[in-house]
Amino acid sequence: MDPITIVILVLVALLTLGIGFFVGNFYRKKIAEAKIGTAETQARVIMEEAKKEAEQRKKEALLEAKEEILRTRNEADREIKERRAEVQRQEKRLIQREEHLERKIDNVEKKEETLNQKLSDIKAREVQVENLKEQQLKKLEELSGLTAEEAKQSLIERYESEARHDAAVKITAIEQELKENAEEKAREYITAAIQRCAANQVAEVTVSVVVLPNDDMKGRIIGREGRNIRTLETLTGVDLIIDDTPEAITLSSFDPMRREIARLSLEKLITDGRIHPARIEETVEKARKEVEATIKQEGERAVLQAGIHSMNSELIRLLGRLKYRTSYGQNVLMHSLEVAYVAGLLADELGIDSTLARRAGLLHDIGKALSHEVEGSHTQIGAEIAKKYRENADVINAIEAHHGDVEPNTLVACLVQAADAISAARPGARREDLDSYIKRLQKLEEIAGEFEGVEKSFAIQAGREIRIMVKPEIVGDDNMVVIARDIARRIEDEMDYPGQIKVQIVRESRAVDYAK
Repeated sequence: MDPITIVILVLVALLTLGIGFFVGNFYRKKIAEAKIGTAETQARVIMEEAKKEAEQRKKEALLEAKEEILRTRNEADREIKERRAEVQRQEKRLIQREEHLERKIDNVEKKEETLNQKLSDIKAREVQVENLKEQQLKKLEELSGLTAEEAKQSLIERYESEARHDAAVKITAIEQELKENAEEKAREYITAAIQRCAANQVAEVTVSVVVLPNDDMKGRIIGREGRNIRTLETLTGVDLIIDDTPEAITLSSFDPMRREIARLSLEKLITDGRIHPARIEETVEKARKEVEATIKQEGERAVLQAGIHSMNSELIRLLGRLKYRTSYGQNVLMHSLEVAYVAGLLADELGIDSTLARRAGLLHDIGKALSHEVEGSHTQIGAEIAKKYRENADVINAIEAHHGDVEPNTLVACLVQAADAISAARPGARREDLDSYIKRLQKLEEIAGEFEGVEKSFAIQAGREIRIMVKPEIVGDDNMVVIARDIARRIEDEMDYPGQIKVQIVRESRAVDYAK
């Protein structure tokens, strides 16, 4: 086939395809236009139906709205009518109340007039009563021979006497009740504490005795021209008394710690046999170190025995120094341990912190460790030491208050006061010198003798009781209670003493008659 034929066939095919395409588009367009026309017709029908339905619904809504408006208007009219009726009822009640108040006001005015009239009558009668009172007073003064002031004073004295009697009876009743309740409980606690406390007590004096192997040792201790004894006394601060006592030397010093150093040094020198100034100096230094070690051990032992933990090491050392301090012959460290035990046991009985109570009891006399070196009372020194080492505030208050220098702020401070008094006052705990003992007895009798009506007074029971004889014509039975209380207060304020002092007043009444 030649190329021209091929071209012609291709053109014919293309023409056929173009004609088919145009014919297809024409038919499709016609079909689409027919569908659009049908849809528009349907749309117009739907629109018309929708308009008709909307008109119908509009009419129905207008009818419902008119009915609602009419119903609301009717309800409003009814409510207005009800409110008007209520207002009318309220107005009617107000009018009735006003009328009632007016009647009451009229009654009140009438009563006021009546009361004014009665007041006038009462004033007139008061005047008459005053006149009659003056007349009666004058007659009474004429009959009794007393003026009004004198009669008043007589009545006051009588009532005062009756008041004293009532007060004495009341005081007696209260004291009896307190004794039955408080003392019973206190005795129970204290007895239990003392029974459970088994601390050994050490009575020390201001001298120590060193036993010698023979009397020849005295000459060696004195040394050539007394150089050995002078060296020992200078280094230790202790007086060595060498007298006719066989095979013994007495060491005298107010400081038990110095006496202990001197005693240890002298025993070491006697054992060693080499006694000369250089050896004495070396031995005293060793003894001092041993005493310091003992002080630390004793402090640790006391803290352990008291059941206390985490105490400052310096406080422990100061506690150990109390081993070499005495108070009225009572070892201060043993006394402090006893106070700690008793305070802890009392705290257990009362349900408070027993560890804190034992700590305060153990440290209450810590100031005595430095009282020879620092100026001030041992309570002040002890409080400063406790503050310095940051002790508990309750412990500091207990230290300050255990002798009444300040007010106790806590139960722990009160327990330490009680435990200190128990430890110091029990028989055999302390010794007093004869002069202090006699002065205390004389002071007791002197205080009692200053009260009016006291005839004689006797301090008995080693100063733990004062028995007072009063004049029966001056001191009555009612006044005995008051005088006993006043004397007890004076003794508390003016004297220092361990334990308590019983004040007993004796009033003798005698009836005498003669048979004729």
